[in-house]
Amino acid sequence: MTARKISLNLATTRQQWGFAEAVDGCLRAGITAISPWRDQIAAIGLDEAARIVKANGLQVTGVCRGGMFPAETAEGRQKQIEDNLRAIDEASALNADCLVLVVGGLPGASKDLPAARQMVTDGIAAMLPHAKASGVKIAIEPLHPMYAADRACVNTVDQALDICETLGETVGVAIDVYHVWWDPNLAQAIARAGRMKRIFAHHICDWLVPTKDMLLDRGMMGDGVIDLKAIRKMIEDAGFFGPQEVEIFSEDNWWKRPGDEVLAVIKERVATVC
Repeated sequence: MTARKISLNLATTRQQWGFAEAVDGCLRAGITAISPWRDQIAAIGLDEAARIVKANGLQVTGVCRGGMFPAETAEGRQKQIEDNLRAIDEASALNADCLVLVVGGLPGASKDLPAARQMVTDGIAAMLPHAKASGVKIAIEPLHPMYAADRACVNTVDQALDICETLGETVGVAIDVYHVWWDPNLAQAIARAGRMKRIFAHHICDWLVPTKDMLLDRGMMGDGVIDLKAIRKMIEDAGFFGPQEVEIFSEDNWWKRPGDEVLAVIKERVATVC
């Protein structure tokens, strides 16, 4: 039962396995849901990735990632929109639950966060007609404020939901505990997302103390300070019961271990601490 509650974000084993090897590892572990990254899809080819997903009856809980909308010029912003349209096609080919967006930060030397956030809203609006026609949901993933300048100027669930309210029902949120666990308004924000029916994905890992690298030192669930059970209860109370997607970037630890060992620990931790 536990394995069916898990999705493996393929970043978690990206140093050990490619797309096909990760699927084989998941199947050995009884895990039947995955979330691949676009570079991993490109490495094997979209047609082959789609064949593997279909042949094994896999649920694709998300494709990572679209976004990165802000740019200094109109031409740069249009280039990003065109890339997002391709990402929609990839998510559609894999019958993914959603396309996850890391929206982008401040363009160039700008210090204007409101303007960057408007570029994000405008960029998502531009891709929405294609997303709707393709049947692909768009999930904004708010990132921790430490990434506001360079990766994501949307940093709380509430900020993401404000964009959702502007753009309509095709747009929702991916709630990654690594990025939002600290938010004093998290419970209210998740409840709001539930009322709006906009929770499209739930990502899990843990926040280590100390954290050696803000990008590449995520912890295995149970090794850090995030109250995973409490957040999962909030999410289920809000009406989302989809798999918990394990997404761990761990340059000095989990990326160095055999993939099968990583999956065994994931299953044990989801059963005990999540």
